[in-house]
Parts: sequence; structure tokens; C-alpha cells
Amino acid sequence: MLKTLQSNIVFPFSVKISFNKLLNQYDQLAKSENALIASKANEILNVAKQSPVLRDGFTDLSYLNTYDQDIRVILQDVFSHVLTLNEIKFATVPLGNAVLASTQRFKNIVKDAGDNFDLLIKNMPEEDLYIFGCTIIISMYYGYTLNFKRPIYYDIPDKNGILKTYKVLYNADFIEINPTKDAPKFTHQDYEELLDNFDDIELWKQKFPPNSYQFKGFVVSSLFDVTDDQSISNIKSTLIEMNKQKKESFMENFQDVFQRLFSRKDINVGFSVFNKENNALEQVYGSNVKSYLLNKSDSICCSDALCLFSYEKLIEEKSYYSISDVNKLYQQTQGKEPQIAALHDQGIQSAIFAPIAEEGKLLAVLELVSNQKGALNSINANKLIDVMPFILTAFKRAKEEEENQIEAIIQRECTSIHPSVRWKFEEAAKAFRKEQQEGKPNPNFKRIRFKNVYPLFGQIDVKGSSKARNEATLKDLLLQLKLVKNIIDQAIALEDLPIYNQILFQLKDFETTLKDNFKVDTEQKITQFLHTEIEPIFKFQLQQHQSLKEDIEDYFSKIDDNLNVIYYYRKNFDDTISLINKNMASIIDRKQIEAQQMYPHFFERFKTDGVEHNMYIGEAITKENSFNEIYLYNLRLWQMQVMCEMENVYYNYQHQYPKALDVASMILVFNQPLTIRFRTDEKHFDVDGTYNARYEVVKKRVDKANIKGTDQRITQKGKLTIVYSQQEDEVEYLQYVKFLQAKKRLANNLEILELEDLQGVTGLKAIRVDILYSDLNEDKYYTYDDLITNNKS
Repeated sequence: MLKTLQSNIVFPFSVKISFNKLLNQYDQLAKSENALIASKANEILNVAKQSPVLRDGFTDLSYLNTYDQDIRVILQDVFSHVLTLNEIKFATVPLGNAVLASTQRFKNIVKDAGDNFDLLIKNMPEEDLYIFGCTIIISMYYGYTLNFKRPIYYDIPDKNGILKTYKVLYNADFIEINPTKDAPKFTHQDYEELLDNFDDIELWKQKFPPNSYQFKGFVVSSLFDVTDDQSISNIKSTLIEMNKQKKESFMENFQDVFQRLFSRKDINVGFSVFNKENNALEQVYGSNVKSYLLNKSDSICCSDALCLFSYEKLIEEKSYYSISDVNKLYQQTQGKEPQIAALHDQGIQSAIFAPIAEEGKLLAVLELVSNQKGALNSINANKLIDVMPFILTAFKRAKEEEENQIEAIIQRECTSIHPSVRWKFEEAAKAFRKEQQEGKPNPNFKRIRFKNVYPLFGQIDVKGSSKARNEATLKDLLLQLKLVKNIIDQAIALEDLPIYNQILFQLKDFETTLKDNFKVDTEQKITQFLHTEIEPIFKFQLQQHQSLKEDIEDYFSKIDDNLNVIYYYRKNFDDTISLINKNMASIIDRKQIEAQQMYPHFFERFKTDGVEHNMYIGEAITKENSFNEIYLYNLRLWQMQVMCEMENVYYNYQHQYPKALDVASMILVFNQPLTIRFRTDEKHFDVDGTYNARYEVVKKRVDKANIKGTDQRITQKGKLTIVYSQQEDEVEYLQYVKFLQAKKRLANNLEILELEDLQGVTGLKAIRVDILYSDLNEDKYYTYDDLITNNKS
């Protein structure tokens, strides 16, 4: 126990315990005409007269024991013996926790809290406490109206470990405030300045330096149990914050506030979602929220999950359903009622199920369960009445946000419609709406199909990306293992424990596996080992060794917060891939704007380990009778130039990427027009018909194909590869190559190669030519008309 009132917390005043103001009231009562009152007052004053220090004041807390009997006499009217087991009240000093006297109920509460409990204000920071002290001085000594009253709370655990919340009311009638010689003069101007500077703690300390005033006296603190109100408030706060928290911590907090509301540690919380279409209860998807009604099942029809009575209560009436003794009902029903059997199998002894419903529509079921008989029942179920509106609001908000997120994902990832074909979708939508308005029984959204369009496909792909990714993973894991091994070696030197040697053996085994037999699951095994076995030892065991602290802190500083692993080489790789995709996509997107002005066509691109693009051009897309194959030739030449520019940009700025990677470019030529159809199930365009499907097969496999009779890939860094199957395609593209060679976009070397047969596809050939790289000073493209002019000249 503290010997004096000096505190580690700085206040604008020093405190002296004194009963002077209380004794002054007894001085007046001693003159009362009521003999009984006067006699009692004189008796108290005589006791105080024997101990002048009780009037004069003291700071030595040992005096509380020395004058214990006298203090009890002086405070007998403040702490009535009649109410000692009812009131929660104690005498203390301002903003302190020294107990001068108290009621028996307060003593019982503190005793149940345990020996290590410290009575601390829970909701006011230290700086706010200082300012609070200043406002007391301003109000009580200088007489200014300044209200800084805020609800003050104590959290005190009961004997079962449940935190109970108590609101504190202060009676400061027995305090005298006086400035010391160190107190600056306080003026009205100072008062007005402070009104606009609450957050400037240094200004407050300038006006009211620490210990520049003296509080003489004591305060009476009365406590009121507001656990239920605070629990409801905490439930509101937890629900408001649920989208900002990790789901694990959200459920922990949510469960905790219900335990406080019901004053029981054995309360667990679950949810099940009601699916109206299937009349079923379902687990909450993608979270650690459990359903005790469903136990281990993902979904159960309501009639199979509930007996007839509970079905009527929950599903039809939308009212609470409680079970106070699961074992008793289990025996009575011989385990035939599904919800009783499910609870019994999980060791649950009592439960409350509350429907989350709005306007007669059931949305979900809140499940409260306990492993204690009678802990939950139809009586304390009424505690949920004040809580359910907040849960309903939060559930609706979460459901709406989930629907919005799903819709946004669909719009972004699945249903993005290129402007060149939007007119076709609008026509189909208008026709569908017209059929609806005309009352047709089965309105039909017509298929979106474009016939006789010419495809163009190209890609700029990162070479050896899988190998580079594995190498980066290997380097990160070896680095992390090396750091761990260094710390364990030091730990063994300090304390040669068998567990450290076992870890060292495991580390060496992992290193061998990484170097000699790296597999897909190796990374997961090592990461799990580091997370579950190494981290706890570093955090809780080896931290006690001061010589290891710096290395351990260095180790954790290198661990990525999100991935919980060293993410250095992999980050360089991932960042490089991301930048390549971003920069290459931005080039082709920008150039596409120009290409659409040449002639409208469908365009889409995809980011993988590189960038792929599809284009379709034809009469069906433009809706106008204006298409000529010259536009196709123009687009093919444009495509080759864009591929050359993308390569040029990449290699000109390759030094800016975190990791050095190479790319290879390929164009696939398909000389026959085909039909594409929008697949509503997959929300994207695809070729239509068996013959046309050959094109998709080639697209997926050709970049991995080898040159016939060799093990060399057809796509190579620094080269533009043009894959085709018809002789007329070769003639056409050789013209484009010759033209771009003359314009210094392609080198003069040229190869015509045969490809190995692919599954279901034979007879493919390729033109392969080196790309020339420039400093990008020239930014001009040559159209098909330029090519024709060049050939004529």
C-alpha cells in the first residue's frame, strides 16, 4: 500500500486528507435545539478534538490505521450502518483510489475482485484527468461555470471473473481548495483562452502548474451497477465496429459483451442464417461464427432442424425459444427432437434462440448457449429485448454491404461490356423489358451473338515466371531459416536445452528439403512451423535473454505483417509482375483509343503473368454496312506495332523494376471469320460452335509449344513470334514484317519455323523475328495505307 498520497500521475493540485468541512457542519449541529442531534454532534466533535490532525489534514496514509476508530466515528452519518449492505460507497481523495472508509457492500465487491485488483477510472486518459482537475479549481475556487462532467466508470470483476461496470457519482461537498504560492494569477482572459484550447495540455499546465493548488478534504464516491446498460452500449459499439475488425476478434468481443449482459462466463454466441428460398438454416459463410442448431452441418431444412413447437415459435411466430434443461428434455423426448439432440451432442445444457426478423420476415437466428443447466431460460431471455433492434440493424447493414460488394465484384470482374458491343446488349434489354411490360408469361433475354467476325490475339508474357516465383520463395524461406538458426545457436550457447537442439535439427532438415526437393507443399509446412513453433518461443521464452532481444526484434521487423513470413524476394517478384502488367496494360489501353477511331471493334485484355488481349472485328459488331477487309489488315499491322512498342517500353524501363525479368511477345493469326457469343453463365464472350473452338484450344496452348524436333519454346525473349496455319497468312504477315523492318521496328533476321503438333491441332507454323529497340524518341505509327504506299514506291 502507498505510504503517502504522492502519485505517479501529475495533477494541478496536491491533496491533504482532512475532515474539517464535515466537522464544521457538526459545529453548527452542536447548536441545534434538538437535544439528540446536538448531543451526537458534540460527541463527534469531542473525538475530533482529541486528534487535531483530522481537522488540520495529513498526507501520511498510515494515519488511516492510527486514527481508524476516530475516522469511523466522524464518518458515521456519511456511512450509515443501516445501509452498509445496500449502498456501494466509499470515501476517497479527488481523482485518487485511496479508500478512507466504505460500506460493507463495497468491501465485499473489492474482496471478490481479488488481491491484484486496482481501482482505476477506466474511461479517462491521464491528460483528461489533469484538465478535469483544473476545471474543478476553476469552478469551485474561481466560480466560473465550466462543465467538464463526464460519466466516470469502474470495471470491477466479480468472483466469477465477469467484469461488472459501475458508474461513479462524486460528492465534493467536503473539499476546500486553495492556491499555493506557486499558483499563477488566474484571470478572466485566461478563462476565455482555455475555452478554445481543450487539447492544449501545455497551456493548461501553464495556467495551473502541477501541485500549484491544494485540495484539503475528501470526497464521497457512490457506485451504481450499470453493467446491463453498459453491455447494451458495448453491443452497439461492437456491431458498429464489426466491419473494421477481424472476424475472429469481433466474435470474441461480441461473446464477451453477452457474457457481461448475462453475468456468466459460460455463455457462447452463435448465428444461423435463414434461407427463405430453401426454408433452411445455414451457417454464416466465411467466418468463425458457429451455429449450435446446425452443429457441423452447413445447411439444414428448418423442419429437419427444429421440432414442431420450436418451428412454430422461431420460424412462424418469430418469437424467442428457450430451453433451461437440455438433458431433461432429451430424456423426455428420447432424443428424437432434432434441436434437443443437436444441443445434447455438443454438451449444451441450456439455450436461448432469438429470431432476427423485420416486418414479419425472418433473416437469421441468434443462438445463446451454456453448458450449465438453467443458466439460460425464458426469464433472462427478456434481457435481449433491448439488444435485438441493434443486432437487426447491424445484420441488415452487413447483408446490404455483402450484396453491394457482390454486385460490385460482378460489375467489375464479370459484366464489363465493351462500348463497341453495348448497343447489342441495350437492344436485348429493351426487348426483354417490352415483353415484361406486355405481360408475356416467360420473357426471354435474347442471346448476344456476333457472326462472321475476325479474331486477333496477342500476348506479352513474362518468361520463366513460375521458375522465378519458386526461386524467390526459396530465397525468402532460406533467409528466414538462416535468421532463426542464428538465434537458436545463440540460445543454445546460453542455455543448452533439448528443445533447441530439436529445432536446430528441424531447421537443417528444412534447408535440405528446400535445396534438394522443393515441392508445392514445402512452403506451407515451413511457414506453419515458423508460425506455430518458432514465434511463441521468440516472443515468450527467449525475450527474457537481453543478449537475444536485438536479434529477435530484428527478426520480427523483417516479417510481413499480413503474410507472417519474410516477404522480400517474393515481394520484388510480385511487384515486378504487377508493374509489368500495369505498364503494358496502360500502353495497349491508350493505343486502343486510337485503334477504335480507325474502325470500331471489340477489345478485351487480361492480366496474368503478362498481358493478353483479344480483338474481334467485323460487320456484325459495327451494325453498319461499312466493313471492308482492309480494316482487318490495318488492325493486324497496328497490333504488330503495339507489340513492338510494348517491348520497347518494357526494356527501356526494365532497370526500374525491382527484379530483372524477361518478356516474350506472340501474335496468333486465325484467318477464318467465326461467331462469338456472350455466355450469360460465365459473363464473357467466347467462340460459338465446335469448329470455332479450335481457335480457343490453340490460344491456350501455343505459347508453350516447342519448335518441331527440338525442346526449344517457340516464344523467345527479344523476338516477335507470329503463329499461323495457312500459306496466305504467311504471305500477308511477311509483308508486314518487311515493312516494319524498313521502319527499324524489326531486325532483318527472320525465321519460318514449324511447331510441334498440339492436342487436336496440327500444321502450325511461325514467323519469328528479332525486335529492334530504340530510345522511344519516335512515336509514330504506320497504317495499312502507308504500307500500300511504301510497296508502290
